[in-house]
Amino acid sequence: MNPPDEIHISGLRLTTHIGVPDAERAGSQVLEADVSLRIKGRFEAMNDEIDATIDYAAVAARLQALAAERPRKLIETLAAELAACVLEEFGAVGVTIELRKHILPETKHVAVRIVRGV
Repeated sequence: MNPPDEIHISGLRLTTHIGVPDAERAGSQVLEADVSLRIKGRFEAMNDEIDATIDYAAVAARLQALAAERPRKLIETLAAELAACVLEEFGAVGVTIELRKHILPETKHVAVRIVRGV
């Protein structure tokens, strides 16, 4: 069986208030997300119809809005919320999200990765 076809959103910037210490959550931070959406059908079966796919611009805007909705302590919590949103609101059969936070000195980033669905 072939793996599901995917749509990738790479380096999506998410502005949010996040961090365990209150002082860290007080200011906004920009996280980066790579999002892979697994779709129900095959690309060739879409017949070039927008309604047959997932609107990646709408996904990106919704995830940005969700990240900005409220403060959180953990990037793990935000990653789980983002994944649930994609599955519940956009009809993806699966999603993988890598969420990156630029917080530790002497590192490029800290990342969490969540895989849900097929």
